[in-house]
Amino acid sequence: MVISCGKTCACTLVLVLVVTRGGSACAADDYLYRLFDGESLAGWTVENGCGVRGEDAAILLESGNGWLRSDQTYTDFKLHIEWKALKSENYDAGIYLRADATGTPFPRRGYQVNLLQGHEGNIKALPGAASSGLVKPAGQWNTFDITVLGETVAMVINGKPAYKVGGLTIPRGSIGIQVEVPKGGQFLLRNLSVIEAGYRSLFNGKDFSGWEGAGEPAEVCWQVQEGAFVGLKQKGPWLRTKEEFSDFNLRLQYRVDSGANSGIYVRVPPSGKHHRNSESESPAGFEIQLLDDSADKYRNLKDYQYSGSLYDIAGATRHVSKPPDEWNTLELNCNGSRITSIHNGVVIVDAGVEAYPLLKLRKLKGFLGLQNHGGGVSFRNIRIGPALSLPTN
Repeated sequence: MVISCGKTCACTLVLVLVVTRGGSACAADDYLYRLFDGESLAGWTVENGCGVRGEDAAILLESGNGWLRSDQTYTDFKLHIEWKALKSENYDAGIYLRADATGTPFPRRGYQVNLLQGHEGNIKALPGAASSGLVKPAGQWNTFDITVLGETVAMVINGKPAYKVGGLTIPRGSIGIQVEVPKGGQFLLRNLSVIEAGYRSLFNGKDFSGWEGAGEPAEVCWQVQEGAFVGLKQKGPWLRTKEEFSDFNLRLQYRVDSGANSGIYVRVPPSGKHHRNSESESPAGFEIQLLDDSADKYRNLKDYQYSGSLYDIAGATRHVSKPPDEWNTLELNCNGSRITSIHNGVVIVDAGVEAYPLLKLRKLKGFLGLQNHGGGVSFRNIRIGPALSLPTN
């Protein structure tokens, strides 16, 4: 089908997917997500101490051995990337698909699309994932369009089909860029974007369409600035979706000011109630905590008060927040009463009713909300898709 990606591109990708919207199955647009904003490394984590930086609307692989890991993990997607080797010969780097956030200096598991001279675009571990003669001479820009769908990967190099093969057995992981400068030289990469299969935008980046202030106008303590919802440092309403949701996979980026405290309401009633300790109390959803974990005033936090935690129910097993004023990536998978929180690419909560019986008291359908305690918080790139069947950690 022809898909529209956030009204910023039009492309063709054969996908048959549905997403649950308020409990009913509907066709879903796919979401165009820009992996590189042209300046910063927001949405990425530099692994193993390699040198990577933004330069002239491109990413420069500058020094060391390591890799650049996307904070968002992916199952089915279409990746667009443009690259140029700065070494005239014997250059080498790579692009990782469905890669683990573990391993030294490179990922322990995943699929590597080669950028080794003479093997550009090939995936060594997959028979048939090879081609030749489609890459431009060293020093020129090349384009890869890579479609990963289920067990299949298809490659288009500089607009020409290179291969389409099956055999993928790793179901999910990060997109990554291998940095191998001592051996393979420096590279530039630009125009990195990914189409997330089955997701639709919940925020157009321009206004409050689809959202409302809970009990007061949203504008009392919220603004839209540079494509983000910005919570002002003053009291006012939480921001609520006009639509209710049941099972879903929610993805977004958030940023907190120094010392800020916020949260995401999930499946809450119109009142926003997110605490319930007995069946005699009125229905409630729950809250995903967002916080400046590093602030001195929060030095005695309980385990369920760290960012990404299921507040008052399940604490984060790892604390991976980025410093204040930097963008964090959060993914929340709600599949019945099983709740999984993935923070900057790391699973930090995987909670079910067996281990966390309080989940039995929480609603299975309700509104989403963004909390503003008046300390300074921003949200962007908010999108939603079908709940995923994630492996149990």
